[in-house]
Amino acid sequence: MILSGKEIKKRLNKDIIITPFNEKQLNPNSYNLRLDKELLTYDDYTLDMKKENQASPLIIPPEGLLLEPNKLYLGRTVEFTQTKNCVPMLEGRSSIGRLGLFIHITAGFGDVGFKGYWTLEIMCVQPIRIYANIEIGQIFYHTIEGDHIEYTSNKYQNNCGIQPSMLYKDFEEL
Repeated sequence: MILSGKEIKKRLNKDIIITPFNEKQLNPNSYNLRLDKELLTYDDYTLDMKKENQASPLIIPPEGLLLEPNKLYLGRTVEFTQTKNCVPMLEGRSSIGRLGLFIHITAGFGDVGFKGYWTLEIMCVQPIRIYANIEIGQIFYHTIEGDHIEYTSNKYQNNCGIQPSMLYKDFEEL
């Protein structure tokens, strides 16, 4: 079951932490998350799953930043979130999608127990100017049934910023 906006608010600072929280961003069954001013882009065009791929920061200036089509930009949410006893999921806002801007490629599914900033995998269909602090996505929560184990990844848990892929760590464990 998906939690209603009222239920999200009721569970704040218990099962759900959203910092900072602004009631104006609360929807009937989700909460809007904003885009931080910093982005990352990978330095090399060709990426390697077995290696740590280097990335460079970009800052979105007040006049906005023009994104190029078919280029991956990593961003993050302004809000830090934490969940217990429910599963967080992230989707782009429909107004953002209607401009041909994608905020995640495959990583919209969170784990019960995740705490951190959401890294956004941003791509656009055609050139688009973006701005910091725009409500870019929405987080919503599913209930979870049965005994469960909380997420404790050593890769992405408790992150402080944008998280490039750490898939290479999976190869180190083999």
